[in-house]
Amino acid sequence: MHAAYVVVVALTAGANLVAAVGEFLRPRWLLDTMAECGVPHSWVFPLGSLKAAGAIGLLLGFAVPPIGLAAATGLVLYFVGATFTFVRARLYARIPYPAAYLLLATASLALQCLR
Repeated sequence: MHAAYVVVVALTAGANLVAAVGEFLRPRWLLDTMAECGVPHSWVFPLGSLKAAGAIGLLLGFAVPPIGLAAATGLVLYFVGATFTFVRARLYARIPYPAAYLLLATASLALQCLR
């Protein structure tokens, strides 16, 4: 169980750090997708910061479990919102992107709770 916890949480943190850096770089495809979803470009940095904070919180959770639990909860809520945003914009073909992150965040939250 401990090995699964470490692997899943590390994978979730790594994926979110990569995604956050991608948002900080503001690639054209990301800005176009956000525009299609009705999300202002001014939200790119704050949304990337939330992902980065969640990833760092997951890593800190190895030493301080309540921080990891809060970070995992925050990431689940973030990606529920992201998935809903894609549904609301009717971008159904792109739902797997936030849904994959939601799956990782949910697995991390479940393993945090079982820890």
